[in-house]
Amino acid sequence: MHLHFQDNAAETILLLFLIIVFLQSGIDKVTDWRGNRSWLSTHFSKSPFKNQVTLLLGTITLMELAAGLFSVAGLIHLLLHDDKTFAFYGALISCAALLMLLLGQRVAKDYEGAKTIVIYLMPAVFLLYLLQ
Repeated sequence: MHLHFQDNAAETILLLFLIIVFLQSGIDKVTDWRGNRSWLSTHFSKSPFKNQVTLLLGTITLMELAAGLFSVAGLIHLLLHDDKTFAFYGALISCAALLMLLLGQRVAKDYEGAKTIVIYLMPAVFLLYLLQ
């Protein structure tokens, strides 16, 4: 069996990055749902999202888990079969999740937090570009 690492080294590293970011974040939201909801309720208390925190937390949790799991599947398929399909969807869902998080930070007027999201968005968009 031939692993296609040399042919896809940048994609592999970027997929590992997304796997770490999104599986850790998604699993944290599942295992500490109450703590995350409490923090976010305070964070969005003066925003239009103040009454939708539970729905939005559920949505972003599903998006992050999907991004991480598609990235895992993408990494496996890329290395074993040189197939970029799942990796592309992992990158695409990651970008969508990051844009959701960016919107939330901007609506909450947490501009420093929004800047941090952009740092994560750049490699995700670059991966999407590489996989097209």
